[in-house]
Amino acid sequence: MYSFKNDYSEGAHPKILNALIESNMEQEEGYGNDVHSQNAISKIKKLIGNENIDVHFISGGTQTNLIAISAFLKPHEACISANTGHIAIHETGAIEYTGHKIITVDSNDGKVTVEKIQEVLEFHTNEHLVKPKLVYISNSTELGTIYTKEELKVLSEFCKSNDLILYSDGARLGSAMCVKDSNLTLSNMCNFTDAFSIGGTKNGALLGEALIIKNENLKKDFRYLIKQKGGLLAKGRLLGIQFEELFEDNLYFKLATHANEMANLLTKGLEEVGCEFLINSPTNQIFPILENKQIEKLEKKFDFHVWEKIDNTRSAIRLVTSWATKKEAVLEFIHEIKQTIYSENLN
Repeated sequence: MYSFKNDYSEGAHPKILNALIESNMEQEEGYGNDVHSQNAISKIKKLIGNENIDVHFISGGTQTNLIAISAFLKPHEACISANTGHIAIHETGAIEYTGHKIITVDSNDGKVTVEKIQEVLEFHTNEHLVKPKLVYISNSTELGTIYTKEELKVLSEFCKSNDLILYSDGARLGSAMCVKDSNLTLSNMCNFTDAFSIGGTKNGALLGEALIIKNENLKKDFRYLIKQKGGLLAKGRLLGIQFEELFEDNLYFKLATHANEMANLLTKGLEEVGCEFLINSPTNQIFPILENKQIEKLEKKFDFHVWEKIDNTRSAIRLVTSWATKKEAVLEFIHEIKQTIYSENLN
């Protein structure tokens, strides 16, 4: 049973494991003040081209979103998210639990647009309603779509002109940036947002996200808030070492490129048999629409999510590839779907 269920089924890239083993008996400062964490921070600052940013390593994506958003907002302020946004549907109400409402906007492609934000601002106009203050986006989105450099620039300019914070969840940022048409760099992400995260958990690390804060008004006392909410690891070196390795010799982008290439290979194979897709995704998540009978047969050999019911006979499934996905497994999946369709045609 080969899994296309997510991009964190495997452990970590061997280079990361080796680095953790080799440094295991070193004595280091705690709470991210170790040599490895500081070296990783220097690497990230150099890649971004900005020495004035703050970089914090946090154990996971939900923790990062919860700590960042609750820190950035005053008690009466809220965030705007696509209705498919991770904070809106997959974090057990973590943001609301901190006292901040999530205002969701309809989105067919997982993206937030200027027009949708404007609608929210026009409705929330007085103290009887929460005040929209932060725009949350995911890049890539929960549907595998991406914000291009130009799209991000447009969002950024709108948010600045309306005194809104733009925050980007980068759990799968590597996958988004490695799409050729995105034209995105880490410098762009920094320039166009107030804060954003770089995901390690879903791109070759055992765990960990790097939170980048550019906006000076959001930096103050942030480590206090990480500690208060349980995100400041005593053995912070475990996160620092991983990002130190991920940003050595472009490993981070090589791993994301592999994940995208495996997904693209799956897409091409499915297109060859006339498969339709729920959405056009250029990243490592794809959503083919299959007959329910076909899905049942595939489930005997592969693990994946049945994502959405299309009609009485068809459903969309989600296939996710990772930094470690084997090409042989992709080809086997394509072979199985071709065989399934071939046998159906014979009948």
